[in-house]
Amino acid sequence: MNTAAAQPTVTVLDYGSGNVRSAVRALERAGANVSLSARPEDVLGADGLVVPGVGAFGSVMAELRAVDAIRMIGRRVAGGRPVLGICVGLQVLFEAGVEHGIREEGMGEWPGTVELLPADVVPHMGWNTVKAPEGSLLFNGVEEERFYFVHSYGVQTWDFEVIQPKMKPPAVTWSEHGAPFIAAVENGPLCATQFHPEKSGDAGARLLRNWVQSLKVAA
Repeated sequence: MNTAAAQPTVTVLDYGSGNVRSAVRALERAGANVSLSARPEDVLGADGLVVPGVGAFGSVMAELRAVDAIRMIGRRVAGGRPVLGICVGLQVLFEAGVEHGIREEGMGEWPGTVELLPADVVPHMGWNTVKAPEGSLLFNGVEEERFYFVHSYGVQTWDFEVIQPKMKPPAVTWSEHGAPFIAAVENGPLCATQFHPEKSGDAGARLLRNWVQSLKVAA
């Protein structure tokens, strides 16, 4: 039996973000067959897509536009195809980001604005606990663990209106640095974390394994 063929395929979006090799290796250890690519056939055809992000909100949005990633991410979400954002890859899924007084438009998948954390020390760098909702798929088995964050900005409010009565509301996980901020969102096929699961030791490995295993169910 070819065990590799049974592995879910995951594309890590290669659009110019920082070092993504650690994410590729972590996803491989989680049981995925991983490629690093921005080719439409890889982005649209994989069982799962991971959108990493390092740096400024506006720069990441510009880099995503340059490889037509915003359209492709939208197509995946509309078709119920799983997407996982990491760090700024979570932030750009919201309506907007404000950095140094400049507002940049995001993808608008979720309501909210990414803003500077009101903490005495930024960036928020290091390990922190999270408060995951009951029944979380991503945090199954690691609800009480700590995860590794590196960021100065975050979404500090959540106001999601459920339009369809039968629609399941997103599951939102919170953390705190100066004020509460969103640490993760699970919204059907679209999930994202503000922290770096690939740098979060055993807890992050379990979270990625939870996500990869969910791809087998969706496949």
